[in-house]
Amino acid sequence: MPEALEQLDLLLLTVPTARKVHPDGIRFQGLRYIDTRLAAYTGESVTLRYDPRDAAEVRVFYRDRFLCRAICPELAGTIITLQDVLKARKQRRRGPVAKLRERTKAVDQLMELKRNDRAQSDERPATERTEKRATGPRLKRYRNE
Repeated sequence: MPEALEQLDLLLLTVPTARKVHPDGIRFQGLRYIDTRLAAYTGESVTLRYDPRDAAEVRVFYRDRFLCRAICPELAGTIITLQDVLKARKQRRRGPVAKLRERTKAVDQLMELKRNDRAQSDERPATERTEKRATGPRLKRYRNE
């Protein structure tokens, strides 16, 4: 038995079909299905599951994971504007840039800590530094000697 009603709903849908995401959405059975999340997957191959009794909506899966519910604006009466699609694309592009900025800040902070540690070690009294130099490096010996 499925754990949730949504999983049961998926079992009742017809056989999955593979489609390619175009800049204007997914074309299927002469209709165009769109959702703002599809804007980030242009050119990718996705799997569609649909109910033949309700052609206004299809469920989109990318790499066997649920992505979104795409709708056909002509059948559903819903409008997704070009600005919505462009906004979704821009957010998708900005995601890696924001992560890169965060990681750059973390590396800069670590480098600053290293510089501070080096500066503090150079400020040690001269006697400590000369004691280490007086003993000098130890001579390495081999097993056969």
